[in-house]
Amino acid sequence: MPQEDFISLSGQFLLALPGIGDPRFEQAVIALCLHHPDGAMGIGIGQIVPRLRLHALLKQLDIAPGVAPDAPVHVGGPVDPQRGFVLHTSDWQGEDTVSVTDDLGLTTTLDVLRAISEGEGPAKWLVALGYAGWGEGQLDGEMRRHGWLTVPWDEELMFATAAPERWLRAFASAGIDVRLLASVSGNA
Repeated sequence: MPQEDFISLSGQFLLALPGIGDPRFEQAVIALCLHHPDGAMGIGIGQIVPRLRLHALLKQLDIAPGVAPDAPVHVGGPVDPQRGFVLHTSDWQGEDTVSVTDDLGLTTTLDVLRAISEGEGPAKWLVALGYAGWGEGQLDGEMRRHGWLTVPWDEELMFATAAPERWLRAFASAGIDVRLLASVSGNA
């Protein structure tokens, strides 16, 4: 696709369609943080890391939990699963915060976790380990086949909806009943 025809999907939710064909992404909800002709990167927000919560993660990083709630930690994706990411409202900015949208930031440095534990962080946030990444043209190719659907970013879906409910609610927000979707596509 010529770069002048490229439309960025940054700041949208990427939803795995039924039958995506990769068990790592079954019922995935991914906050697409970067999308450009050279590739894409997003953070999964639809699955929780089993037996790991924020306080245990903070202790591993030698950060006192302070006033931070013992929130779940999300499976951000299969790439670099030991690396932490914090998606958060834009009312807080660190030195290395990337602005995903006017309302959403992404921070990968420990300063955001320290601020959260001290009660001085963003108003709304979630923590994830790992990310989903696509090389040049890869995501666009997957979207032309039976793989993904995008829906607009929604603060309530990200921060006020339980992770296991996000996939169904995201489809519902687009007026789609996933029970009516086929898990395979055909060829004419």
